[in-house]
Amino acid sequence: MTQIIRWKTGFEIELMAPIPLSRQDLAETLATQNGGTVERFFHSQSEPSKVPNHPTFDNLTHGFRLLDRSGEWVASFVDDLTLQRDCNRQIASRAGWYRVIADDGRILRLVMLHCDADATAAEILSPLANLFGTELQSHDAGMFRVVDDRGISVAICAPLPGERERPCEIITAPIESNHKGELSSLLLQAQALGFSIPQEGATHIHFDANPLCSAQAMANLVRLFGHFGPELKQLVGVNPNCVRLGPWPKELVELTESASFRAMPWPDARQALANLRLTKYCDFNLLNIAMNSREKHTFEVRILPSTLDADMVLNATALFEGLLRLCCEPQYLLDDFPESLSAAVKAAPISTAVQDYWQG
Repeated sequence: MTQIIRWKTGFEIELMAPIPLSRQDLAETLATQNGGTVERFFHSQSEPSKVPNHPTFDNLTHGFRLLDRSGEWVASFVDDLTLQRDCNRQIASRAGWYRVIADDGRILRLVMLHCDADATAAEILSPLANLFGTELQSHDAGMFRVVDDRGISVAICAPLPGERERPCEIITAPIESNHKGELSSLLLQAQALGFSIPQEGATHIHFDANPLCSAQAMANLVRLFGHFGPELKQLVGVNPNCVRLGPWPKELVELTESASFRAMPWPDARQALANLRLTKYCDFNLLNIAMNSREKHTFEVRILPSTLDADMVLNATALFEGLLRLCCEPQYLLDDFPESLSAAVKAAPISTAVQDYWQG
C-alpha cells in the first residue's frame, strides 16, 4: 500500500540490538552504506533515584548522530531507560561505555557545553572539574567524580550498567517528503543486523505543530483525542508493557472546552496551556506546543507499538494526519462531533486504502 504523508513528521522507534552489537553498530553501518558519517554526542535522560530527597537522577549516555554526505542530520541512535527487561544488568559493563550522573540537570548542561563526548571516562569530566576549581577524583570500579570547593559531589562518571549499549531508540530528523523511503532505509538495515522489538518498545510520531497553533484547532484536538483516545490505543495495538502513558488531566479538558479558550488569540491560548504544567508522559504529548519548544515544536503520538515494518508506522501516520487535519477545520467538531471513531475516520481526509486498513 502507498501512503501519502503530507505533514512534516519525525519518528522515534525503540529497538534492541542483538548481542554483541550496539546502537553504535547500526549508526556506523548506515553511514558506511550511504557515504555518511557518525558523531558521538551526549544524550540526556532522567531515571528514578533511591537517594532520599532526590526522586530522580539526570544522566548522560552515548548517542550517535548519523549525518549524510552533505553533513545533514538523518537520524540519531540513543538509549531509552524505559527499555529494561531485555538487558542483563548483572553482566560486566562493556569497555569504553559510560554514563555521567548528576542530581541537577543544570550540571549536565554544563557537561554538554564544556566536555568532549568522544573523551574517555578518565578524561570526560576534567573540564567540569576545572570550572569548579578542583581536581578530578578517581574511585574504584572505574568511577570518576567532580566535587566543588567544599567537597560536595557535583557529577560522577561511571561505567554503563550491563548491556545498556543494546537499547536503541532511532530518532529521525523531520521528514517532509519520501517518508517511506527515509524510514524504510533505517528499519531494513536494523532488521538485517538482527535488531528486535523490546518488551516495552514503542513508536512515537512527532507532527509539526505549526498547523495546530490556534485555540480552535487545539480545542478540537483535545476533544477528539480525549474522547476517542482509549479506542485509538486499542485500534493501533498499544503495547501493554509500555510505561509513561496515560490520559490528559481533567483541567486540560475543562480549559479547552470553554468558549473563552476558543476565543483566545494563539499566544494567550498557548500560555493558558503552559499554565497547566502538562507532562510529556501521556498518550498524546502537548507539552512541546504549550512550552513553544524551539528544538521540538511538535504534537507527539506516543501510543504505537514498536515495529520494524515501515508500512505499519506510515499507516498509523496517515491515520493520525487525517484526524489532525479534521481538527484544523474550525467548525466541524464543534458543530457536528462524530458519534464514533469510525465516523471520525470516515470524515477525515484519509485515503480509502488507509481507511480500509484500519476499518477493514
